[in-house]
Amino acid sequence: MVEAINIQEMIDAYVVPWTINITMALVIFVVGKFAVGVISRLVKKLMRKAGLDTILVAFISSIIKTVLLLFVAVASLNQLGVDTTSLIALIGAAGLAIGLSLQSTLQNLAAGVMLIIFRPFKGGDFIDAGGVMGTVEKINIFNTVMRTGDNREIIVPNGSIYGGTITNYSARETRRVDMVFGIGYDDDIRKAKDIINSVLAADERVLKDPEPLVAVAELGDSSVNFNVRPWCNTGDYWNVYFDTHENIKIAFDEAGISIPYPQMDVHMNKID
Repeated sequence: MVEAINIQEMIDAYVVPWTINITMALVIFVVGKFAVGVISRLVKKLMRKAGLDTILVAFISSIIKTVLLLFVAVASLNQLGVDTTSLIALIGAAGLAIGLSLQSTLQNLAAGVMLIIFRPFKGGDFIDAGGVMGTVEKINIFNTVMRTGDNREIIVPNGSIYGGTITNYSARETRRVDMVFGIGYDDDIRKAKDIINSVLAADERVLKDPEPLVAVAELGDSSVNFNVRPWCNTGDYWNVYFDTHENIKIAFDEAGISIPYPQMDVHMNKID
């Protein structure tokens, strides 16, 4: 009879409370995990409606899901009677240690988030950033993948890009093509200017508005230099640049306009 009373007391004192606590902890974990999934999907849906980048949506939603699951786990352990104060302090210390050891990585991570949010460039843009010029192929969380003109793939850390100057050559629909052409001092300036204007007018890719600029910019050591600045669509930039040089050279040759090379007059005095 004594043993029966002891067993009953043990059941009442330990088994029942622990069973209740374990059951409640499991309920908290299961319900909490379900709620975290619902919240995570809702956040994803709202961010997609807001037009945020897919990479950023996945990144933010994963962070929110991880943090919420951590709270659910702490709440479940607390229900079991585990002292979560020391656990939270341990997690904080571990997070600080990881953050210090991965400082450069976290910098690239933060820079990637900023690039995705503010979008100074997008995939397909030709940019000069992080000491590299190339076409952007992919913007990742930690780095940006670029392709150079000779088809090399370059991976640039986002911290190097966001921490420096970014020149986006594809951001605007039109670009100005800056060129310099020199003629000899004995050549007719007005005739050369008319030839340049006629070459530009014959090219359909050169825009009429803004009007191309053709002006004498410098009386150089060996030549009279013209600044030639037509406007074109961004996609036509290099074709206009190369073709204009070729066509003006041909037109100058046909008209007898010289393109002088650097030269120096040396006067020698003979001393007897």
